[in-house]
Amino acid sequence: MPTTDPVIEARNLTKHYGPHAVVQDVSFRVAAGQTLVLLGPSGCGKTTLLRMLNRLVEPDIGVVLVNGHDVRDQPAEQLRRGMGYVIQQVGLLPHYTVAENVAVVPRLLGHAPAAIAARTTELLGRLHLPPERFAGRYPRQLSGGQQQRVGLARALAADPPIILLDEPFGALDPITRASIRREFRELPELRRKTMVMVTHDVTEAFELADQILLLDAGQVQQLGTPRELLLRPANDFVRRFFAAEQLGLQLRALRLADIMAELPQASDTIILTYSESDTQPLSLTATIQEALAQLGQAAVPSLGESAEARVWVRPTETAAPADFLPLTYATLMAAFGYAVRRLGIEQP
Repeated sequence: MPTTDPVIEARNLTKHYGPHAVVQDVSFRVAAGQTLVLLGPSGCGKTTLLRMLNRLVEPDIGVVLVNGHDVRDQPAEQLRRGMGYVIQQVGLLPHYTVAENVAVVPRLLGHAPAAIAARTTELLGRLHLPPERFAGRYPRQLSGGQQQRVGLARALAADPPIILLDEPFGALDPITRASIRREFRELPELRRKTMVMVTHDVTEAFELADQILLLDAGQVQQLGTPRELLLRPANDFVRRFFAAEQLGLQLRALRLADIMAELPQASDTIILTYSESDTQPLSLTATIQEALAQLGQAAVPSLGESAEARVWVRPTETAAPADFLPLTYATLMAAFGYAVRRLGIEQP
């Protein structure tokens, strides 16, 4: 779990290019194990702000602290070697094989060749790039999604505690992007990392972020959890920014715990035939979107249109199977509708 002491702290960062203020008085803190997403429209200062964290851009005003230490107190190259950095263009060295690309930073840090080889094999396997097939290939022999995973492996190779990501999935087509994002979110390797990621994709931000920093014209519009930005927008810009995708974001922001009080009201419909899910019961921390996905897996077309998919919800961590609660599409979406009205979420 994230601790209260920040791993990364930005204080009053400001950057001008000529008379234009690209970043204006931005402050934030990122605790250990958290993911902060920098979100906003094109040209709002997201990438400039990210690049200040590893000193690829120096602020005119303000300071960046990593583990309580001013980043200016160590050479920039040394600072960057302690941070993974993933960019949209991937930046793989074309004359290096996949294995050689992954090994670049550990070699610079003087790691033992055997340890580098073992780490490379481990990461390629975790990222669904079997080393026996991919280690000897060159970047030109890979798809865009494969190159992106090699870039991520390279960022993780030296096991840095901090990962910076600049539009890491931006060059991918929508289907590949969603798949890679899902794999990324589930990687055990990333669960203990502190990450700051730039994106302009709202869905991506809601799926990956613990905290979102929403920017416009270099200024902070709101900093908070995805749920806070959706349910309690700080101003009209925040409200408008999420309006077009509000339903999908509600499904990702609300959890089963938010709708449990409404389930008795939503249980009037009697279904005579159910198709059961054989997956694990859902916990109350599951999102509505995750519940819908599990219901989709439970559907069995052969039972006919009268059959309705059903999954089970564990109301407490210690609940016995006899106390699990049934959930269908009808009860889930009815309860979701009641919860939206109760929470006062504005509709576009």
